[in-house]
Amino acid sequence: MSKFDVSRRGVLKTGAMAGAGVALPTIFTASSAAAFTNEPTGSTVTLGFNVPQTGPYADEGADELRAYELAVEHLNGGGDGGMMNTFSSKALQGNGILGKKVEYVTGDTQTKSDAARASAKSMIEKDGAVMITGGSSSGVAIAVQGLCQEAGVIFMAGLTHSNDTTGKDKKANGFRHFFNGYMSGAALAPVLKNLYGTDRTAYHLTADYTWGWTQEESIAAATEALGWQTVNKVRTPLAATDFSSYIAPVLNSGADVLVLNHYGGNMVNSLTNAVQFGLRDKVVNGKNFEIVVPLYSRLMAKGAGENVKGIHGSTNWHWTLQDEGSKAFVKSFGTKYGFPPSQAAHTCYVQTLLYADAVERAGSFNPCAVVEALEGYEFDGLGNGPTLYRAEDHQCFKDVLVVRGKENPTSEFDLLEVVEVTPRAQVEYAPDHPMFAGGNLGACNPGA
Repeated sequence: MSKFDVSRRGVLKTGAMAGAGVALPTIFTASSAAAFTNEPTGSTVTLGFNVPQTGPYADEGADELRAYELAVEHLNGGGDGGMMNTFSSKALQGNGILGKKVEYVTGDTQTKSDAARASAKSMIEKDGAVMITGGSSSGVAIAVQGLCQEAGVIFMAGLTHSNDTTGKDKKANGFRHFFNGYMSGAALAPVLKNLYGTDRTAYHLTADYTWGWTQEESIAAATEALGWQTVNKVRTPLAATDFSSYIAPVLNSGADVLVLNHYGGNMVNSLTNAVQFGLRDKVVNGKNFEIVVPLYSRLMAKGAGENVKGIHGSTNWHWTLQDEGSKAFVKSFGTKYGFPPSQAAHTCYVQTLLYADAVERAGSFNPCAVVEALEGYEFDGLGNGPTLYRAEDHQCFKDVLVVRGKENPTSEFDLLEVVEVTPRAQVEYAPDHPMFAGGNLGACNPGA
């Protein structure tokens, strides 16, 4: 029986536990010698990969899982080593983590917080996972991060873009490599000003959960600082698939820009509906009507097809980058799977390497030792230029990309082009910035 089979069975059995707090089971507490939750005692160590295998972000989840499998292969000495060869740290040797072979279990978050907590709980309690990672929803990431804090394991967040993940909901046991809504606004605003001017009227459609709320707040603040006006902000259900009833009012609102604070399948559908309603052909207030997608991905661009041409947004990473780390990752991923990786795949692969590296540098799987190794850690060679894991909030700071839908793509993967590499200094902010206030990192919890 494979680890994958074990995990799937575990997820199916734990549905009734959704949302429950973690009660440490006998396996955690039977031996007083255990220094921390799920301390590896044999020749292997188990990681938990918790991704959306169903739901509106399932495409992202599938690519995340591919990246995790590739990372495990490289950590165990298989393949060509990928970004282990370009990583500024040389602690990883391709012999597992601290000499222990890396194994993994998986779960389906379903893009639902309760389901995600249930699957993570199963991986910790039943499978002995010492680290949980994954997610393509900030609601999921925040829920699982909180659970990992309670359980005493490390959470290496996957794709999560809400300001709250490392803001009001930050936890000492959690770390985010992905950028956030504030950074998208800071990177996009100057580009939008150059493209569309300072006299614009925007209408926001926003996914109704933590990511959408903070992305809306961030892009509205950044564009209003330019002189733009915001005529309306409308929340849409995450489960929505037809956005026609939300697009129609835009036509009579006086807006000349539509901001789609949507991701994954939501963005594909809302953008498609907007184009069907003819918004891109309209002239409003004497200006060509424009659409902005603050958070972009290649997988979304593929889903939306022709509709993405010329539309601007931001992204955490793109497979066409020419730094040595990006080239190494694209080569490894492409050799294994036959196509280039997404930004979701990139951040999940990197998070796995960063966790393993922190354990090696600390000489321990103890989560508090890992926290100490990651806080204030500066590194390079993983595809985003020089990067800092800030100690105050466990947020990574690095360059941010502004992209647009390519007018003349050369393949089904060549859909976005990088138009601006926004330097890290432009997207940095103080730890007590109002958009990130209210949280308390707290103390590391080693669990047992």
